[in-house]
Parts: sequence; structure tokens; C-alpha cells
Amino acid sequence: MTAFRALLVALWAAIFGYTAIVVANHGMGLLPVFFGDMEMMGWRGQFNLDFMCMLALSALWVAWRHHFSGGGLALAVLAFFGGASFLCAYLLVVSLQAKGDVRELLLGTRGPTDHGA
Repeated sequence: MTAFRALLVALWAAIFGYTAIVVANHGMGLLPVFFGDMEMMGWRGQFNLDFMCMLALSALWVAWRHHFSGGGLALAVLAFFGGASFLCAYLLVVSLQAKGDVRELLLGTRGPTDHGA
């Protein structure tokens, strides 16, 4: 679990640093570029669509893990728009809360027989 947490910190730092440089050089105009690439129907757009699907799955998992509560839905919005920078921080926090229990990390506080949707 220590190696996983170290990876999360390293990934978060890399994304944060890279994003800071991109914002400094190009500003905050992500969405027009993101959707513009998708509109062009090229490989960058295909990657963006694939990435957006991964963001949606990440958001769905976060909401499910929190039983679709109000807080869980708010975290899901952050997961969708925050991407890996959110997910790295989120996984670091919940791994610490779960005290390294991978089952609790993945499933949240659900009981062993509670497989609810």
C-alpha cells in the first residue's frame, strides 16, 4: 500500500506540474480545445472521447462508493471534472481512511454481503 500511495503522490505531482505549465503557456481554455478536437473526428478527438468515458466511469464509481448520497454525487462531479488529479488525491485519502484495507478502499463502507447497485 505504501508503494501505491507513493505512486498516487508522484502522479498527482506530475499532473499538477504539467497542468501549471500548460495554463501558464496557454491559459484556461481547455473545453473549446477538448471538444473542438472531438468535433474534428481525428485521433485527438478519439482519445478525448475515450478519456471522457473513463472520467464518467470514475465519477460513477465514486458516487456508487458513497451510496449515491449528496456528498457522493458532489464528489462524482469533482471526479468527472477533476480527472486524475482528483482521483489521485481521493484514493490517497480513502486508502488512509481504510487503513490499507483494499476491499474497503474499493467498496467503501459496505458490508461484506451488501452488493447493492
